[in-house]
Amino acid sequence: MNDSRGVLLRRQFDLTWSLFEYHLERLEPGDFLWEPAPLCWTVRPDGDGGWVPDFAETEPDPVPVPTIGWISWHIGWWWGVTIDHARGRPPRDRTEVAWPGEGKASVDWLRDLRTDWLAVLDRLDDVDLDATAPFPWQNDPEHTVADMLGWVNSELMKNAAEIGQLRMLRAAR
Repeated sequence: MNDSRGVLLRRQFDLTWSLFEYHLERLEPGDFLWEPAPLCWTVRPDGDGGWVPDFAETEPDPVPVPTIGWISWHIGWWWGVTIDHARGRPPRDRTEVAWPGEGKASVDWLRDLRTDWLAVLDRLDDVDLDATAPFPWQNDPEHTVADMLGWVNSELMKNAAEIGQLRMLRAAR
């Protein structure tokens, strides 16, 4: 990786992931669907063995508290779509992103996303970090590929903190 921005972004990602891994290693199957408040978003059985996440095109007010299951689905959605864009593939629609279920299946899914993302980061020497980012700003010329990579680090850190806090709250009960 020749560009110092790429080195920094990779180091930030590695730090973020190490903090996330602390919580992933400690998640129990019952953590995923624990509802921390009466108003929450979760993933619900669809009747065919799959799961459907609660979702609204316009964020409700008040914002529902998400479950770990919902947050893990959300990570799979935004990160998977970002990987699609970074690899030049057509991005999946939100409804095409299937949550694998409680426990090990979700943890393995998240770790697989990390592996896919590392492959993207390993190719940064072949990427123009100053090119317009295809996502999440929908080709806004003011946001670059470097911005997109930094956004992944920020979004993952936020979601890791949310999962960690929910896991610790449930454990403390």
